[in-house]
Amino acid sequence: MFASSVAALALAASLSGVEARGVNLEKRQLNTLSSYTSYINHTVNDASPVTLQISLNNTCDRNETSPLLYGLMHEDINHSGDGGIYAEMIANRAFQGSTAYANAVPGFTGNLITQSENPIEPFAPVITAWGAIGDGVRLTLDLLHPLDALPTSLQVDIPLNATGPVGFENYGWWGFNVVPQAYNVSFYMLNNYPRDLMNDTTFTVSFKSNTTNQTWASTTIPNVPPTFIDFQQINATITPNISAPDANNKFTITMDGAAVAGQTFYFNLISVFPQTFKNYQNGLRSDIADAFYDMKPTFLRCPGGNNIEGFSPAQRWNWRKAIGPLPDRPGRIGNWDYYNTQGLGLMEYLEWNEAMNMKPVLAIYSGFSLDIWGQEGPSYPPDMMHTILQDALDELEFCMGGPNTTYGAMRAAYGHPAPFDIEFVEIGNEDFFSSTYNYRFPYLYNGIKAVYPNITLISTQFDERSSGGYGPPGQALENITIPAGGMYDYHTYQEPSWFVDHFSMWDNWQVETNNTDVTVLLGEYSVIQIDTPNQVVNYSFSGSDTHIVYPRLLSALGESLYLLSAERNPNTVKMSSYAPSLENRNFVNWTPDMISFDALYTNTVKSASYWLQWMFARYRGTQTLPVTNTAGNINPLYWVATIDTELNAVFLKVTNTLNQSIPLTVGLDAAFKSVNGTILTAADLNSYNYINNQTEVVPAPINFNGSYSGAGDFKWSVPKFSVSVLQFDL
Repeated sequence: MFASSVAALALAASLSGVEARGVNLEKRQLNTLSSYTSYINHTVNDASPVTLQISLNNTCDRNETSPLLYGLMHEDINHSGDGGIYAEMIANRAFQGSTAYANAVPGFTGNLITQSENPIEPFAPVITAWGAIGDGVRLTLDLLHPLDALPTSLQVDIPLNATGPVGFENYGWWGFNVVPQAYNVSFYMLNNYPRDLMNDTTFTVSFKSNTTNQTWASTTIPNVPPTFIDFQQINATITPNISAPDANNKFTITMDGAAVAGQTFYFNLISVFPQTFKNYQNGLRSDIADAFYDMKPTFLRCPGGNNIEGFSPAQRWNWRKAIGPLPDRPGRIGNWDYYNTQGLGLMEYLEWNEAMNMKPVLAIYSGFSLDIWGQEGPSYPPDMMHTILQDALDELEFCMGGPNTTYGAMRAAYGHPAPFDIEFVEIGNEDFFSSTYNYRFPYLYNGIKAVYPNITLISTQFDERSSGGYGPPGQALENITIPAGGMYDYHTYQEPSWFVDHFSMWDNWQVETNNTDVTVLLGEYSVIQIDTPNQVVNYSFSGSDTHIVYPRLLSALGESLYLLSAERNPNTVKMSSYAPSLENRNFVNWTPDMISFDALYTNTVKSASYWLQWMFARYRGTQTLPVTNTAGNINPLYWVATIDTELNAVFLKVTNTLNQSIPLTVGLDAAFKSVNGTILTAADLNSYNYINNQTEVVPAPINFNGSYSGAGDFKWSVPKFSVSVLQFDL
């Protein structure tokens, strides 16, 4: 992601209820969209028939496909971690920090903090998302009673004349999804000694409606004795037996006012977890994780994006502060305007990979941090790079070390004695924004290779500075030398026609760039705007009449060409992942995104881009097949053929970017028993999925009107604006 290029569209000044300034995902008249378009500019207007000959007998020209081609990338952007796939339902659960925004200010270079939820200290703790229950009940933040690495607690003062229920409530991440299931409740509590009555306290934890105050479920925790030195952790379970009609709900902790009148309590790390994906503790929100799992991803790049770098070296994603018990994780200022709890930490990322049978692409801090200023920041000098290398080696030992190693023993103590397998390590993120990767990358590459020679190391820069103009004017520009066996992470956010023009970009990339033994990770990509006359992407988004907010059929068409080009070149392109993967519609930093959601699980929307990858990942062979076009040309029809040698089936993927159908004849030099297909298309090029109509653009079985004859000819008219997969069973 290109840092600081987009101002957040939602100011989370208050999470009370479900009000937020985000992007509404609702049905609009498509032709009223400011960025409506009728075609892909660089599509050749030629509906001539295409004939393809697929050779099964020519085994010499086959290539092994990449088993890891389709994966995931996760960065905590758009509240996709906290308030997203990290299943914690309580917002601001430990009073760790807040939101702030950086923008350009006249008279200064770069960006400065211009808005801050905490008006005195940007990113500092606030009481957002919390409210008092009971007349006169006072809620304040307290620094005198920290919980381990969490310095700020919630002080709750009960007035002397209190009666009835008293306590406090939380409004969640723009609401709560309340359905019949068990919810795990946990909070830490400490009593104030001078005001305490030395009596036990009974707590009631509940889900309630914000609009009617109806109680959906509650649990009583009786006779909790007072404690004055160390916080005590209190656990409970809430199990509703009905579903709330919407997400406009709250979580409450109450006491009997008459029994606690005049007392003061301190609370911290207040947590509610629903049932998580595969029941992992501190795990993933099930609906989002299920959507990912259904894509059949093979890897997860994590922690991805600018968020690993931090706005300063001190605020980088530090793995040491993202492991262990939650009270030991202080959190950090994230790179996308909001504070990160680090509840989704290193172990959780590794377990996410484990739960979905993926391979981690572990990103490590490379000694460069972005700055509030913009797309530049400080770098560790050469004489300090040894500290960054040692930090990376310690992190890898935590992941892979045996229980007899220092950090492997730490991992085992945290509940995972078996080592994780790390085959891929990415050194930094988009380091073309710095001018120092030319010494940082080889230092870390050589240092890690010396200890872990079998790990594939990934560079985040190659020729961007010499070809794209990144960095301050007048600065020396250079290419990065990626050693043989290394990998290059390439990112691109473009117009549909860019993907048309660059369909063949990977065909001879290794030879043309002198990277014969270097492979490629397409780590971030999407169609981000409609075609424009100057073909320049507007990353400001604000006020743009060309930007694509939610992925459309148009997006899937352009992105399919990128993926077809990757499948055509399995010796070069080994992995790909769309980005960003997730968006909480209540807090938007960047669009478009693959999956959007809010608190209500039934409102989760899988986009056209999601379904494209779902389809391509589901139908992929083990070897590429040689294809000869004896009639017709690439553009407006695009294709690639593979064979699954175990299934004994041929997959032919075909994209038509033209606004007309194209007659297609497919010939195989072997007979096939049957053919079936799946197609992704819609009524309009600009069609997109939205709340209450999540199936506007989804894959569907093909109803063939064609026929086949002879040894293996198949005829079909490929519909306009479509992506299809044909399966020939041999």
